[in-house]
Amino acid sequence: MATPTPEPARQVHPVDEIPPVHKLAAFALQHVLAMYAGAVAVPLIVGSAMKLSPADMAYLITADLLVCGIATLIQCVGFWRFGVRLPIMQGCTFAAVSPMVLIGTGGGGLPAIYGSVIVAGLAIMLLAPVFGKLLRFFPPLVTGTVILIIGLSLLPVAGNWAAGGAGSADFGEPKNLALAAFVLAVVLGVQRFAPAFLSRIAVLIGIAVGLAVAVPFGFTDFGGVGDAHWLGISTPFHFGAPAFEASAIASMLVVALVTMTETTGDFIAVGEMTDRRIEPRTLADGLRADGLSTVLGGVFNTFPYTAYAQNVGLVGMTRVRSRWVVAAAGGILVVLGLLPKLGAVVAAIPAPVLGGAGLVMFGTVAASGLRTLAQVDFKGNDNLTVVAVSVAVGMLPVGVPAVYEKFPDWFQTVMNSGISAGCLTAIALNLLFNHRASKGGSEVGGAETGGSEVGGAEADGSQAPGIPAQGGSAAPEADGLAGGRGEDAVEKSREEAV
Repeated sequence: MATPTPEPARQVHPVDEIPPVHKLAAFALQHVLAMYAGAVAVPLIVGSAMKLSPADMAYLITADLLVCGIATLIQCVGFWRFGVRLPIMQGCTFAAVSPMVLIGTGGGGLPAIYGSVIVAGLAIMLLAPVFGKLLRFFPPLVTGTVILIIGLSLLPVAGNWAAGGAGSADFGEPKNLALAAFVLAVVLGVQRFAPAFLSRIAVLIGIAVGLAVAVPFGFTDFGGVGDAHWLGISTPFHFGAPAFEASAIASMLVVALVTMTETTGDFIAVGEMTDRRIEPRTLADGLRADGLSTVLGGVFNTFPYTAYAQNVGLVGMTRVRSRWVVAAAGGILVVLGLLPKLGAVVAAIPAPVLGGAGLVMFGTVAASGLRTLAQVDFKGNDNLTVVAVSVAVGMLPVGVPAVYEKFPDWFQTVMNSGISAGCLTAIALNLLFNHRASKGGSEVGGAETGGSEVGGAEADGSQAPGIPAQGGSAAPEADGLAGGRGEDAVEKSREEAV
C-alpha cells in the first residue's frame, strides 16, 4: 500500500512573515524614528499658528502619536474591508496644514477643524470603492513617474533636517552638515560591511551612533524629558464638540482628494517593492482605512491621516517587507502617545541626525521609481515626454514654493503638493499620448506606438485600461488592430510582436 505523499508546506509571502521578536523590535523602532519628526510637525505647525498654550500643544502631539499608531495598525493588520495589509506607516498629511491653519485662525478654531476632518474621513470611506476602480489608470509609466516624484519631493525635507531643521537659529552651520554626513557614512558603512541583520537596521544604527556623537557636542537638549508627564490619555472632543462649517468642509474635501491620490501612489510604490501588486479591491480597502483613521483623528483631537512616504523609502532600502514590522511600529507609537516622557526622548534626536539617514531613505524611493520606469518602452513613442513634463510639474512647487500663491486656495491645495500635481499630470498625459487616435487616423495601442504588443498593449508596456480608442470607425480585428489598415500592416505588426 503506497503511502500518500505529504503536501508541501504553504510558503508564506514575505509581507506576511513575522520576524523573531528581537528583529521585529529593532526594525519597528527604525520605522518610528524615520517618521517621528514628520508626525509631530503637523500638530506643531497648526498649534503654533493658532497660538495654543504649551499644555495644549503637548496634548495635540500625544493625541497625534496615539492615533498614528492606531491608524498604522488598522492599515497593516486590517479587519474586514479596512486595511491594505502592507507595510504602510500612517501619519498626519501635510496637504491639510494650510487649510487647517486658515480654518483655525479664521474664527472657527479647533472645533471647526475637527468637524471638517470628520466629514472628510467619511467622504474618503464612501469614495474608496470608486478610487479603487481607477487603478487601471496607473500603468508602469504612471506609477514609475509618481514614485520618482515622491522620492524627489522628499529630498528637500532631508536637506532641511541635515542643515539643522527649517527655522533653526543655526540653520546651515557646517557642524550640522558634518554631523549629517557622519550619520550618512555610518549608514552606508553598516549597509555595506555589516552582517545581514545589522545591514537591515543600518538607519537605526546610524541614528543611534549619531545621537551618541551629538550629545557631547551639544547638539541636543534633554531638558524637555524632565518636563513631560509620565502618562497622557487623549479623550474624545477634548477641545469641544465639532462644528460643521460649509467653507471648512469644502476645503477639507479637496484635501481628501489630494491625500487619496498621494496614498494611491504610496500603496503602488510599496506594492512594487514588496512584490505584492495592488489590486482595485486592496486599494479600496487601504483608502477606506485612511478614511476611518481620519474620522478617528477628528474625534480624538488630531488631523487627517495618510500613508507616509518616508517609510516607503525605508522598506525599499532595508528590503524588510513584513507588514508585522510596521504593525509593531504602530504599537510603539501608541505607547509613545500614552507615555509623553518617552515621546520627549525621541523628540530630542537632533535634526541633522535624521537628515543624514533621510538622504538615503528618500533617495531610495526615487531610485525605486527609476527601476519601475526601466520596464517601460521609450522607443518610437511619447513616453519620455510624459515622464519629463510630469516630473517638471511635480517638482515646480518643491523648487519654487510660492509659485501658486496668487491662485485660489483650492488650487493651491492640489498643486502645492508635488506628489498630487505630478500624479495628475502623469495620468492626463498618459491618456493623451497613449489612448488617442494617431495623426494618420489609426488607433494607438497597436504596433505603431513602437515596441508594444499587438492587441491593445500600451506604449508604456501595460495593458490598455479599457478606454475606448477614439480614432477610426472600423471594428477591431481578431488580433486587436483596427480594421481597414490592410493586410500588409497586419502582417508587419505580427512580425514585430514576435
